[in-house]
Amino acid sequence: METHILDQKLNIVSLQKAINMEDKKKYKILLCEDDSNLGLVLKNYLELDEYDVTLERDGRLGLAAFQREKFDLCLLDVMMPHVDGFTLAEEIRDIDPDVPLFFLSAKTLKEDIIHGYKLGADDYITKPFDSEVLMLKIKAIIKRNEEDNKISDNIEFELGKYHFNPKLRELILAEKTQVLSPKENELLKMLAEHKNDLLTREKALKKIWGSDTYFNGRSMDVYIAKLRKYLKEDEQIEIVNIHGNGFRLVVH
Repeated sequence: METHILDQKLNIVSLQKAINMEDKKKYKILLCEDDSNLGLVLKNYLELDEYDVTLERDGRLGLAAFQREKFDLCLLDVMMPHVDGFTLAEEIRDIDPDVPLFFLSAKTLKEDIIHGYKLGADDYITKPFDSEVLMLKIKAIIKRNEEDNKISDNIEFELGKYHFNPKLRELILAEKTQVLSPKENELLKMLAEHKNDLLTREKALKKIWGSDTYFNGRSMDVYIAKLRKYLKEDEQIEIVNIHGNGFRLVVH
């Protein structure tokens, strides 16, 4: 019945939308659903709007897809072979703590729903569901994230004698401008957002490098050393290593 409803809605969606999508950004969605009929119909329905959908039919393949590329949102069935949706969500959160995540589930017990939200879900949608409602929820959360990112991108920082513009990746001291690499820029931005407070290694590594492995940690140490070099002209600024925890950008 659920797939039949979606089929009907696919037939009435205007094909003109697909033509108008050429100039729009296509948001990427990871859809993990082991029901092949529902998965394919839902994928097609989403693709008729502005979404680029990767469909995987078990949690193991879903995790591999998430490790390969970056997604704007994840739709996860809870009951899947090999790796269930709850376990997959934990793995995804370890890689990207901020990606929006919806559970799609026939499990309607209060305990399951609570468990889903405790894992960091943005929504828990029980089957059968209205595809139009799902679409509106997806649009709302992607729009919210995009607006939050725009606000974040436009923030500039005064760090002692330095002016830091993350949007342009510029660290300016008097007439001298240092253009930062993307990772240098993201790391300094996170330090500036946590100015005089602790930025944990785990948070920075997961956000910028994707995971907090030993080798990524050594890579981050190299970038910290570079930032210290860029900031050395102001003795009132230092990046302090908090042993075993992370770093503090201290501005005296």
